This record gives sequence, structure tokens and C-alpha cells, in this order.
Amino acid sequence: MTHATEINTYWQTFVKEHKLHHATYEAWAFGNTVSMANELADLTFRGIKTATTSAYDLYEEDEAYPQVGEYNMILDGSGHPVCITQTVVVEVIPYKNMTAEHAYHEGEGDQTLTYWRRVHEPFFKQEYAEAGKTFTENMNCLCEVFKVVG
Repeated sequence: MTHATEINTYWQTFVKEHKLHHATYEAWAFGNTVSMANELADLTFRGIKTATTSAYDLYEEDEAYPQVGEYNMILDGSGHPVCITQTVVVEVIPYKNMTAEHAYHEGEGDQTLTYWRRVHEPFFKQEYAEAGKTFTENMNCLCEVFKVVG
């Protein structure tokens, strides 16, 4: 079975079980390495990771921002479905104003803001560099809170 077939089957099973009509989803993996994707997908599946953060300023002009109510299929590092989440909160917060509460909900490491900054700053610096931009603590973070629904 190809990944696309597996993803489609996973989604169709979810839609049927939840009696959804006209629902759509995005399928994606967290992070930028296979091991990171596996770890974060597992934390999400277990309900420990209930939030994520992306660089607001790096969204493409035609790329949609996350919206409350939308579904996301979380994939592991090999592209296999792990679970489906539904977005419950979306807000934009400057990096320098990130909250300990959001860091806790990200579910990574010891779930502190100190840990969150230690792993997110290098990640964002790399993303900004790849986009030909410079990371600063004034950058806007798109913070998304979600719940596992399938």
C-alpha cells in the first residue's frame, strides 16, 4: 500500500466513524528530521503534545494559516498516519513573548519555556536562514492548540 493510499484509507475510516460530511484535512509531519517527526507524532498520539508553533512570517503568500476547527493528519517520519487532530486555538505571539503555558502544551522535553526556547531558537534560525531571512526575537510565532480526535 502506498503512503497516499494508506493516508486516504485512514481519513475515510475517520470520516465514516465520526459521520462527517465535507470535512477536509492536511497531512503532515512535525519537525525537520525523521526522528523528530516520530517523537513528536508519538507525543501527540499520547495526548502529551497538544500544541505546536510555526514561523508566521515564513508562510508562503498563497499558503493558508491554520484555522480553528480544521483537521490535521499527523504523520510519522516515514509518512504513515499516526492520528488526527482538530485545531481549537490559533494565535500569533511574538517569539519574545512566548508563554510558559504554550511551551507546556507543546509537550516536549521537560515542558518548560526554557526548554522550548533552547530547541525552537535553533530550529527557527535554520528555517529563517533557508528562507534568506534573519531570525530575531521579534519574529511572530503562529501558535496552534489542538486535540486528538482520531
